[in-house]
Amino acid sequence: MKKPPLGLSILMFLYFALAVVALFRAVNTQAVDLFSLGVIPVLAGLLLRTNWASIVFKIYLGIQTLGLSALGGTAIIAYQISPQDVKVIIDGHDIPVPLIAIVAILLLSFQIYLALAKSTKSYLQTQDSSGQEL
Repeated sequence: MKKPPLGLSILMFLYFALAVVALFRAVNTQAVDLFSLGVIPVLAGLLLRTNWASIVFKIYLGIQTLGLSALGGTAIIAYQISPQDVKVIIDGHDIPVPLIAIVAILLLSFQIYLALAKSTKSYLQTQDSSGQEL
């Protein structure tokens, strides 16, 4: 069995952690969050090296990009209206919004790079070595 490239391995690990958190949250809150649970079919496709994995991966990235764009647009509008109210506080720590934006853009860029990389495409290709079609 062919091993995934290092970047794709890191992404699959991150997706696995996100899937565990999403499932835990879905069970505890009894609410389904398709934005978080959408990572499960992508992870399954990447692990099983299915034909549809690349398409699902790219669709999920499109959904993430739209979500990040909407969140960013909302944050910009909110900052223009009331800059002192645009804060992210986790466990009493004030996290700067520009830092969150930079991390989100870096993570999204990393995923897009991997989705379009030749190494990912070659990893997901089926292992039909006979070259015969029926």
